[in-house]
Amino acid sequence: MTDPLKTFDTAGHPKPTAVSQKVYAIAGIQVTVFGLEELRSQTTEVACLWLLHPRLATQERMTGIATSAITDWNGKVQNTPSAKGLIAVSFDQRNHGTRLVDPLANEAWRQGNPRHAQDMFSIFQGTARDTSLLMDYLASFIFPNGEHQISENLVLGVSLGGHAAWSCLLHEPRISAGVVIIGCPDYINLMADRARLSKLPSWTKSNPPGSEILGSEAFPTTFLDIVKQYDPASLLLSYVDCGSSSSPLRQGPLPAPTEQEQDVLRPLLTRCLAGKRILNLSGGVDKLVPYHRGEGFLAWFKQAISPTGWFGDGGVSFEDIIDESAGHEVTAKMVDEAVRFISETLATSAEGVSGRGSVRESKI
Repeated sequence: MTDPLKTFDTAGHPKPTAVSQKVYAIAGIQVTVFGLEELRSQTTEVACLWLLHPRLATQERMTGIATSAITDWNGKVQNTPSAKGLIAVSFDQRNHGTRLVDPLANEAWRQGNPRHAQDMFSIFQGTARDTSLLMDYLASFIFPNGEHQISENLVLGVSLGGHAAWSCLLHEPRISAGVVIIGCPDYINLMADRARLSKLPSWTKSNPPGSEILGSEAFPTTFLDIVKQYDPASLLLSYVDCGSSSSPLRQGPLPAPTEQEQDVLRPLLTRCLAGKRILNLSGGVDKLVPYHRGEGFLAWFKQAISPTGWFGDGGVSFEDIIDESAGHEVTAKMVDEAVRFISETLATSAEGVSGRGSVRESKI
């Protein structure tokens, strides 16, 4: 897999002045904190942006995004000394960088890893849990004397980190907003299609092809049970009767939940996502994480949280933006949207704005 952040690095965008970096060892994890020295002494509240890097990369690859986000926000509030501050945090995902244990576990089926589905899911779910763990202890390391208070947490993830960002949004109540860049909210749909493209024997030898992939050695039943607990689509759609199909791939529009199903889903969505802001950024010609693999679930989700949807009173704000010419890469346009969203989120939270859900769709 090529480096998805290379496009942004070479985009020719004016590079913002570097922001400060300080490294801590927290809970046995090497953590880089950006922007501490730029915080004003008058600032009491600080927002923290958690940055989750792509597969086969390391935390250093998130430096450019950290710099862009912090520089943009600090520029907007430079004349308001007491305004909320912004820092960013990066760390190596499990089995990456300083935490590497087994290189093969980071590879795909085509590179000879028979447990690609389990490895990738467990790694980024572990990273999501690490985010919660580090959230517990960060303030005691960087503000030991109560110099500032971390009052808000946001997450931004790229590719593998984008999958992890979905999990953080769904399962960590302290995360109020998130940016998912070239990630997918429907893991089984994504990976079953990858199994098809990889021509796994468990796909090709079933009749019709793929009909027995779920429950095979590539997707053990015990693994599928875990995915239903954490993956957005697998969790939420497990409460909806989507009919039966011999294909493991979700095809066509998904049915709206019945009133009885809504009664079950409403408290779950309230607990997991009510009031949160989400920006989903995708590449229009991405072949590794194709937008259409999550599109069915996203359409179902957007219909639910829209102002007129059955969960319209949940106050979820969702932006779904596609860079039509982008592949599996982070473009300068995507980073511009992410930075814009982060600053808007910080400004909105300061105003205490709430209300009905909103959905924005755009192509750039």
